[in-house]
Amino acid sequence: MVKNGSGTGAHTSVMINASQRIIFDPAGTVRHARLPEKGDVLFGVTPAIEDFYVRAHARKTHHVVIQTLEVPPNVAELALQKALAHGAVYAAQCSLRTSRLLASLPGFDHLPVVWFPNRLKDAFGRLEGVTEVTLHEYDEADKAKALRAYTP
Repeated sequence: MVKNGSGTGAHTSVMINASQRIIFDPAGTVRHARLPEKGDVLFGVTPAIEDFYVRAHARKTHHVVIQTLEVPPNVAELALQKALAHGAVYAAQCSLRTSRLLASLPGFDHLPVVWFPNRLKDAFGRLEGVTEVTLHEYDEADKAKALRAYTP
């Protein structure tokens, strides 16, 4: 998530598609009664939930950069297990914890461990095979309104 006015990074998360599809949302604030969450892991991520999650972050104050990379099933499963074992993350550590998780995976050991979302986005974007899409929306700046309006 990137601030539109300054271009600075605002948040980092990672969706993992393995034996289950989750979002590791360290220090995240997306909460909804119909979206199971434990220890900064969002469960049951269907395409509709993914769309909701992304659109809740994209608003007139922020845009979302979605980077995708297909990995072997065993790497995805290892990422899932590490995310599940991680536990909740303190505020402002989203990029640090996400980059540590990624750097601990086979094939990602050269990825830097960083504190800032844009540094992780830029480094991840340089990996071979990464695709990138940017989503801009212009609804209310208050993300909480989008969360309250969500009905699955």
